[in-house]
Amino acid sequence: MVKKIMTGNIAAAWGAKLSRAEVIAAYPITPQTIIVEKLAKFISDGELNAEYLRVESEHSAMAACIAASQTGARTFTATSSQGFALMHELLHWATGARTPIVMANVNRALAPPWNIWADHTDMMSQRDTGWIQIYAESNQEVLDTIIMSYKLCEDKKIQLPAMIGLDAFYLSHTSEIVDIPPQGEVDNFLPPYEALYPLDVENPLSVGSLSMPNQWYSEFRYKIYKSMKEVIPKLNKIEKEFNKQFDRDYSGSLDLYMAEDAEIIFIVAGTVAGTVKQTVDELRAKGIKVGVIRLRIFRPFPAEEFKKALKNSLFIGVLDRSFSFGHEGQIYSELKASLYNSGINPLIKNYIVGIGGRDITIETIKLIFEDCEK
Repeated sequence: MVKKIMTGNIAAAWGAKLSRAEVIAAYPITPQTIIVEKLAKFISDGELNAEYLRVESEHSAMAACIAASQTGARTFTATSSQGFALMHELLHWATGARTPIVMANVNRALAPPWNIWADHTDMMSQRDTGWIQIYAESNQEVLDTIIMSYKLCEDKKIQLPAMIGLDAFYLSHTSEIVDIPPQGEVDNFLPPYEALYPLDVENPLSVGSLSMPNQWYSEFRYKIYKSMKEVIPKLNKIEKEFNKQFDRDYSGSLDLYMAEDAEIIFIVAGTVAGTVKQTVDELRAKGIKVGVIRLRIFRPFPAEEFKKALKNSLFIGVLDRSFSFGHEGQIYSELKASLYNSGINPLIKNYIVGIGGRDITIETIKLIFEDCEK
């Protein structure tokens, strides 16, 4: 493997390149633009054999990826915030059409007021579109997760799209050492995409036709649900294969840190995990039984995994970097629902932190811990 210092945006571009994406359609938006600029350079330099489609909006970018995927091409796009919101209609279509598109989303706050910094509202707003949702903590995880996501999404039992979230600026514009796996080894791990029902002028078929209420619409939705149930077990298997091939171990849907005997557990997603882990280390040095669980996969929500991980906890503090107005944070809502009637009844409280890119410091986490103790 070759080690290079790179930003999260460049790592995302490398992930798509190593996966041999064949069609890339995207529209620039801060702080994502560097991803597609790097991919355009890979193509112009002859390092990636792919079609780059310069479209007029993010809505068109997703439409192009859907069409290309339906012809049997491996597709990739990237977006953020307002542009991501513009895709909303087509996100539902991509799921219903069972297109295994992989997309990087640089998590950024939504306007107004204008804000280009980290916030999970953009992805959380799309949580019911049927896309697999994964949140990365490091640039290495961004690159590796894009490769693994193609293998997951293209599996015959899955056939669903996935979005990989990387926090604006904390990852997108921050550099760290990343291992770039050899192309040959990636090719061995990730075979070429073979569509189940590719569009072919020599063998015409109809896709997305009208379905009357008493016909097949409910059955199609049920099939998406069944495939979602397969995602976590399938990803666990893929991660084991990835570890065997590249010697990098990922933990499935949940990343547990000092959580096995913890009485107080923080639940987080994304880059804030590093700050919380450091805070946990300081509190552990004082003999306090505290731990953290980083949620890697939000969709499908890992309810059974949480039940196992939280069975001995007394108090759970859920740190959401987004807010559902008039209610609460989305991770908090999902976690409460998953524990209902499970026999696991720790005290649980929601903390909304870091929205609009506001720093989440060790001092912030310690204040939250003090509130948990009370």
